[in-house]
Amino acid sequence: MTQPTKIVVLDVALPGDAASPSPETILAGIPHARAATQYVDGGGEFSCGVWTSTPGKWRVRYTEHEFCVIIEGRVRLESATGERREFGAGAAFVVPAGFEGSWEVLAPCRKWYAVFEPKPTRKP
Repeated sequence: MTQPTKIVVLDVALPGDAASPSPETILAGIPHARAATQYVDGGGEFSCGVWTSTPGKWRVRYTEHEFCVIIEGRVRLESATGERREFGAGAAFVVPAGFEGSWEVLAPCRKWYAVFEPKPTRKP
């Protein structure tokens, strides 16, 4: 079945759903996060929307590729190998699948996100 083709406007404010990190991954603070997914493709491999979080730090392990644009706030990502990067409002970056490390919200954050996670291919 073919999905109807129409433009999806992403500037509508939605409350979103709870998306806080699992308690066992939290390294500092008590982060409260929400994700307002505004588009998901028909195959469920691509999605995008707005994510918000209060300050905190937690371990991450990406199985998906994520494109982020920080709208407000400040975040720090640190890889398992020790590479550290900080991003503030206006910054755009990609977190590739396979990234392991930590995500830290330094100041209350809002970001646009676009996630691509290909479905596993079935072997005959």
